[in-house]
Amino acid sequence: MRSKNAIKNIIISLLLQIIKIVFGFIIPKLIIKTYGSSVNGLINSIVQFLGYIVLLEGGIAPVAKALLYKPIAEKNKQEIQIILKATEKCFKNIAKIFIIYIIILCCIYPTIVEQEFSSIFTISLIIIIAISVFAEYFLGITYKMYIQAEQRSYVISFIELGTIILNTILVVILIYCECNIQIIKLVSTLVFVLRPIIQNIYVKKIYNIDLKNVESNYKIKQKWDGIAQHIAYIIHVNTDLVVLTIFTNMKEVSVYSIYLLVVNGIKSIVQSFSNSIDSLWGDMIAKDEKENLNIKFKSYELFYYTLISIIYVCTIILIVPFIKVYTFGVNDANYVRPVFGVVFTTSEFIWAIMQPYNNLAKASGAFKETKKGAYIQAILNIIISIALVYKYGIIGVAIGTLVSIIVRTIELMYYISKYILKRNVNCIFNRLLIVLIEIILIICICKNVSVSNMTSYLEWIKYGLKIFIISIIIIVPVNLIIYRKDAKKFYIILNQALKNKE
Repeated sequence: MRSKNAIKNIIISLLLQIIKIVFGFIIPKLIIKTYGSSVNGLINSIVQFLGYIVLLEGGIAPVAKALLYKPIAEKNKQEIQIILKATEKCFKNIAKIFIIYIIILCCIYPTIVEQEFSSIFTISLIIIIAISVFAEYFLGITYKMYIQAEQRSYVISFIELGTIILNTILVVILIYCECNIQIIKLVSTLVFVLRPIIQNIYVKKIYNIDLKNVESNYKIKQKWDGIAQHIAYIIHVNTDLVVLTIFTNMKEVSVYSIYLLVVNGIKSIVQSFSNSIDSLWGDMIAKDEKENLNIKFKSYELFYYTLISIIYVCTIILIVPFIKVYTFGVNDANYVRPVFGVVFTTSEFIWAIMQPYNNLAKASGAFKETKKGAYIQAILNIIISIALVYKYGIIGVAIGTLVSIIVRTIELMYYISKYILKRNVNCIFNRLLIVLIEIILIICICKNVSVSNMTSYLEWIKYGLKIFIISIIIIVPVNLIIYRKDAKKFYIILNQALKNKE
């Protein structure tokens, strides 16, 4: 049943992410065309600055989720409620501190962009955008974490799907009615506030969870070790735009945000196949199924590497042609940056490679053991990005992200292989070598595929299909031949899951 839940989580999450990508490109394009690149850059910059407040979370959610796997497996409702109560208490404190952070941001941030926007305009956007973040921490994140630990991430996906569709419809209508940007963002924020409220109601009704009279003295173990993992992720996600905000201008921020929009769309698809299955690893570890974990993880690696190799080699080749089509007719900023596109996409490819090992480390509760690598990743990203932004601008911050994520990935691969799966780390590096050869071969072949100066989505889709087919023809057969045993095991596991045998 747990494998079937994992498959259900993946399928529903994948559907959500595809719809999210399609809908996600609509609003930024309309904002750029209607309000300009600078306004789009300002909105994305504010979102990133607000994103830093989740550093206060300290990695509480993944730590608490790891603690929940055992009581959930044992059906120990009392312990579940105690952990949830302690988690809720932490997040409510974070929500209160967040209010102070918003006040500080309203005082400082407008001075950074005062040459382009008035203080009143900037402050109003900060407050409006901050509302949904506050609601998430104060109302819903504890229950979202519990739903994930119960291997029902598909519920969260359905809730998110509804709010995304509703938000897109309302925002498009408001833009065409020529409403000001503050009204548009306020409506959008209020829609997303529905998400944590619905999650809250769902958990209390379905699982009969009541935290009112639960003791609140429970201490979440490894909370401070979890902060390292969280800092590394937040800096990976937010540093580039923050550095560009401080050292460049809002147009450069807008350029970066459009590439980020594409990459985040791809990332969300990849996360459907990585995050949706981490509760399965947690359940196996809680039940001490070491051999079963090793077999299934190795089979999963084959599937996952095959998938992301196809996805990211296509992205590396297609991202700049897509940006050309997407920003066609926009002349207030140069959005066509081929070198940046390749470096940026490559760094996200390495991030995707890291995810199974990162999720397995979290599921096993190995926060203390892997925190040094997380700190190194964060420090490298900041130092390199700031050092290179003066000379190389937008490319410099992408290089900082790339170098830091490579270091972190190697560290996690080594730890997972040696201490959790107890296997030779060379098997991972052999897989990476095969991936590198496949990608180089595909890029060399695709150089001979004709590409005109595309100005329409239809032309881009035709070109993209060629690249996609070439990628599949090369990657899938090669992987099936080299990893025959793993492919057979993956087929057996998938078949058992679909028949409700696992």
